[in-house]
Amino acid sequence: MSHGEVLEFEEYVRTRQDALLRSARRLVPDPVDAQDLLQTALARTYGRWDGIADKSLADAYLRRVMINTRTEWWRARKLEEVPTEQLPDASVDDATEQHADRALLMDILKVLAPKQRSVVVLRHWEQMSTEETAAALGMSTGTVKSTLHRALARLRQELESRAVDADVRALERDGRAGRADGRGLERGRERCAA
Repeated sequence: MSHGEVLEFEEYVRTRQDALLRSARRLVPDPVDAQDLLQTALARTYGRWDGIADKSLADAYLRRVMINTRTEWWRARKLEEVPTEQLPDASVDDATEQHADRALLMDILKVLAPKQRSVVVLRHWEQMSTEETAAALGMSTGTVKSTLHRALARLRQELESRAVDADVRALERDGRAGRADGRGLERGRERCAA
């Protein structure tokens, strides 16, 4: 790579690093992992920088590298982690409620397959069009639409499931669900289903 291309790449990284880090942060839940993901993607892109003829497409190219890298990491992960039924209290009365909602959403995104998560992130966080998302992921627009539909349905299902579980646990904690005849728990489930 020529000296001019090296300077061009450095300038690109300097001007786009914040936006690219936000993209990486949406692909992986941990901020440190997001930095690692971006760094790995930049290192891989650096080696191929001179092959990118249209530099205006560098963001799309880099996002694709991040998605592929994240997918590689996901496939190589150790399955020693055990999901838990416990969720932190989601009801916060101050300004941190928005942060709690975001944390819950990031947690719920983990139930999606990597392809579904990529489509949701690009369409809803990056606000790419269906066509742009399809081009970035190398799939047809129909596949993007159907994948997005299934992913959003799965997210809704997971949110509803967690809301019902949280309501039932709250009733049990309050002691109303612990009645000997079981009517308290049944009423709680009816109220949650309504």
